[in-house]
Amino acid sequence: MSEELKAEEFDEGTEEFDEEEQERMRRRRERIRRMKQEKERRLRLQRICKFAVPVAAVVLAFGIGALVHVVSAKGAAQPEQQERGENIGEEEQETQPSGQLSGQISEGDAGAEAQIVHIKDIAGQNGQVGSAASGNEAGQNDQTGEDNAVAAVASAKVYAAHTTAQTAAPPDEVNSKYAVFIDLESGDILAQRDYLTVITPASMTKVLTVLVAAEQVKDLDDTFTVTIDITDYSYSNGCSSVGFEVGETVTVRDLFYGTILPSGGDAAVALATYVAGSHEAFVEMMNEKAEELGLSDTAHFTNCVGLYDENHHCTVYDMAMIMEAALDNELCREVLNARIYTTSATKAHPEGITISNWFLRKIEDKDTGGEIVCAKTGYVMQSDSCAVSYGVDKSGRGYVCATAGAHSSWRCIYDHVALYKKYAQE
Repeated sequence: MSEELKAEEFDEGTEEFDEEEQERMRRRRERIRRMKQEKERRLRLQRICKFAVPVAAVVLAFGIGALVHVVSAKGAAQPEQQERGENIGEEEQETQPSGQLSGQISEGDAGAEAQIVHIKDIAGQNGQVGSAASGNEAGQNDQTGEDNAVAAVASAKVYAAHTTAQTAAPPDEVNSKYAVFIDLESGDILAQRDYLTVITPASMTKVLTVLVAAEQVKDLDDTFTVTIDITDYSYSNGCSSVGFEVGETVTVRDLFYGTILPSGGDAAVALATYVAGSHEAFVEMMNEKAEELGLSDTAHFTNCVGLYDENHHCTVYDMAMIMEAALDNELCREVLNARIYTTSATKAHPEGITISNWFLRKIEDKDTGGEIVCAKTGYVMQSDSCAVSYGVDKSGRGYVCATAGAHSSWRCIYDHVALYKKYAQE
């Protein structure tokens, strides 16, 4: 569809466009359904393993306890019999412990069975497995299993939005060639312009970069030493950069903020290398995440920076879904919301490097009818100026906006202002 598409023409639509959109959404829903089934299967298996291991430990503990008790009883019985002057034959001595052992094992089995029933009851009520025999360690293992189960359920969330009869074309003042504006609460696409057309996402790519990294990183205070390969990659490709120097050791936290605020190519490649061991391995993780989100029909990435490549592409709809997924990650949300950040002090930069998110700082005094909370911009010649943002209206209702193809960075900002002003709830 052309940029000049009128609202009434959009409402009528075309049979070819409707069929194309419906088929894409059908394939996406089917892929998501299969992924959810696989995750549910893994979750069931995890629950079975989580229950079976402590139960086996309890049974083993009772068996060992019973055996120890039998051996102790046998040792105590012989002196007592000698003290009473009882003359016990060899056959009787062999039989008596055997009888004791049989009785103790039966008692142990009954106790173990009762304990297993108790464990099943607890597991059924609140998903925890524990007993006096397993002690604190079993409780800790159970909590870990429960956390993993919760994480698995959370990761199964489906990110999708849909057009409705009320979906409109953006107002004429919106210059961007591609746009989508989504109400996150309802999942309705309130406005769109060629939102399923494949584009070059430029540095909007870095939203996916920090999302993939945030799901792997455990210690933000860990450090990474910048190599010449990383600085050369950024310099030779004309990337924006934080300004890290070769041999400079910075924190992982610095890499996250450096990737988003100044859109640092040096920070992004360093973060990718820290997480996956190499840029190439990290890109594989990015594409796996895109598939997990149900976006692989149109989204594919060849680098973590956003450099142009004919095989590096997605739609503005894909980017909106990636932003929504990032919002559900606390670290990503924090980084995407930051206006200003100063990197940690190093020998190369004793006072750190102060970096900022210019999109958020330049849009914050514009009247959007609410507040723009998170954002990431991008630019390459093939996509012109683009951006993805998350904002809330005065009531706190959330929206995601993604645009591409604006003729300037300021025009991109004003396009987002116009879309929030027009479609966000008052």
